[in-house]
Order: sequence, then structure tokens, then C-alpha cells
Amino acid sequence: MLEYFKEQSQLIDYQQILSAFLVLIGIIDIIGAVPIILQLKENGRDVSAPKATLLSLALMLIFFYSGNWILEIFGCNLQSFAAAGALLIFFYALEMILDVEIFKNTGPVKEATLVPLVFPLLAGAGTFTTLIALKAMYADVNIIIGLILNMVWVYIVIRATDRVQRTLGASGIYFIRKFFGIILLAIAVKLFAENMAMLFTV
Repeated sequence: MLEYFKEQSQLIDYQQILSAFLVLIGIIDIIGAVPIILQLKENGRDVSAPKATLLSLALMLIFFYSGNWILEIFGCNLQSFAAAGALLIFFYALEMILDVEIFKNTGPVKEATLVPLVFPLLAGAGTFTTLIALKAMYADVNIIIGLILNMVWVYIVIRATDRVQRTLGASGIYFIRKFFGIILLAIAVKLFAENMAMLFTV
């Protein structure tokens, strides 16, 4: 275990950390979730920032480290899953850019922190597939650092949702959502092209 952490520490790359951070901040889209969080609060639903942050991080780490094992059970490889994940990111980006609902959340909503905030808004299918897609490109340690930085950002935003809305306003939140939608669209195309190329060269 000590050797593993020593090896990972030698792979730290600030460019990869920044790239992973930007990809995840776009797909998690906590700013875009601010209106939903405010609506939950207005309806008397309690939203706990520490609980939401820790539960999201735990779910993401579990999937990050067990994702390959899960893929092996179903006979998939990392490149094919990453290409499929790129398609999913592509559709999420279209939702953000075009203001359309492609993925519908029809599950039961009983507790505001776990559902719908942690799942599917923060730690949903898009985030899981993005983590696996990133794993095909970057060292684990850089992705984890980028993920932790995202969780710090998520915690800050949830704690300050009212202030964020007052500061950015409806137009500001709308602009940020569109901006990250375009970034995600470009990332999705890049991930799909790279992983499809690797599949055909195997």
C-alpha cells in the first residue's frame, strides 16, 4: 500500500489535475444545480452541505476504484466504456446548451440531500462514466485530486446557495451553464475520438 501511494505521488501532473478538475466541474455542474437546491429549500426540504459532499465523494471513489471490476463482470473494456461515457457526456452537454430534458429523473424523491441532490445530480451516471473515461487518459492520483477539489467547490456552493444566486443572478447562472455545456461538448468529442481510435488499433 505504501509503495502504491509512493508511486502515485511521483505521477502528480498539474496539467492533468487542472484538466480533470475542469471536466468534473462541468459534468457535476453544482452551479447549474443551485436553482434546484433553492427550490428544495423553499419547499421545506433540508439540504446538508457536509452530508451531500461526503456522500457524493464516497460514491464516486467507490465507483472509481471498482469500476474496472464491474466492467470485467459484463465483459467490457475501459476504452469501450469510455467511448460510451463520451456519448453520455455529449447528451448532457446538449441538455445544458439547448435547454432540453433528455435524461428524466423518475425515481422516488424522499430525502433532499441523498435524492435528488447526491444522486443523480452530483454523483449520477454522467459523473461515473466521466471518472472512468478520465481514468483511460490520466493518472489516478491526478483525477482524485481534481475530484477532491471539486468536492470542496461543491461544499462551498451548497453552503452559499442564497449568496450565489444573489451574486450571479438568474442570467449569470444561465450563462455559466451554457459555457460549461460548450466545454463538455468539446470534451465529449475528444474523449470519443481518442477511445474509438484505441479500440480500432487493438
